[in-house]
Amino acid sequence: MTRAGAILRAIVSDSEAANYQNVVETPIDRILRKISRLDLSGGEHFERYMLHKWRMNHKPSTLKGSFVALSSFLIFYEGTGKSQIEEIVSNDLEAFIEHEQDRELKVTTVRTRLHCLFAFLRFLIEQDIIDGRILKRKITLKVPDFLPRAIAPGDIRKILSVIKEVRDRALILVLLRTGMRIGEVLRLNIRDLDVRERKIHIYEGEKNCLGRVVYLSDDAVMALGLWLKKKEKGKAYLFPGLKGNLCYTSARNIFVKYLREAGLQQKDYTIHSLRHTFASELLNAGMRLECLQLLLGHRDIEMTRRYARLTDKSRQEEYFRAMEIIEQGGIHGTY
Repeated sequence: MTRAGAILRAIVSDSEAANYQNVVETPIDRILRKISRLDLSGGEHFERYMLHKWRMNHKPSTLKGSFVALSSFLIFYEGTGKSQIEEIVSNDLEAFIEHEQDRELKVTTVRTRLHCLFAFLRFLIEQDIIDGRILKRKITLKVPDFLPRAIAPGDIRKILSVIKEVRDRALILVLLRTGMRIGEVLRLNIRDLDVRERKIHIYEGEKNCLGRVVYLSDDAVMALGLWLKKKEKGKAYLFPGLKGNLCYTSARNIFVKYLREAGLQQKDYTIHSLRHTFASELLNAGMRLECLQLLLGHRDIEMTRRYARLTDKSRQEEYFRAMEIIEQGGIHGTY
């Protein structure tokens, strides 16, 4: 609880304090309260670490991920019979990984939790709480390098053909034509939109806090224009919901509904596939990787390069041009 919350509780009734707390409570307040309720071994170090991340201005989603990963580890650690966090050894980390794998979590999830745990351990080492040798040999999980799953051009046409709702068409075309992450689109404010200049300002990227500008195609501008005429005035969010902005679950359900109406429900497309489709189509149209990287908001161009592995029209054309020479007997010499 914040100091202001503690003072308030001392001078008003519990119900009034609870109502006030619901208004002013920050993400770190909620996390600290949960840690206190868990009553774990090393809980005081856990609290200090989460406060450290809060002071470092980590996003609420990052804090939540760290809380889930570290509480999972500390609950497991306590279950092994150890009561002091200072007793952690490398074998405890390996046993935790096996425990998470036995629960059939995805390898990407286990790796993320392991990275959160390493960051926590580094904090404890810097505080002289545990021996630094525990991270001398880090555990590395091999994660499959999956290709992004884009939507086939014919399937895109099918999806767009069944969308009748003005709002839904604007939502899906903005995702498809800008490559924005769904969380970025749902947080869009009307003032972030510049229809005249045909661009959207993203002041803080969802995953890496990297701001950028994206642009609007003709069909996206037209869909947004129709939606803005119909949208209720006074709502700050571009896609408002019952409380604030439209939530992720509602947006996902909209996309799934149109997949079903287009007869594509068996193809395992997700709403994030619209972002993959955006990237793949621009590469096929000849856009340079460096430009695509900026539009997608990737810090590392290797992230963008995955789409070149997925589909690259120039590479395809070069293959068939070379194969035609081979098939016509145009290759001479020995190997």
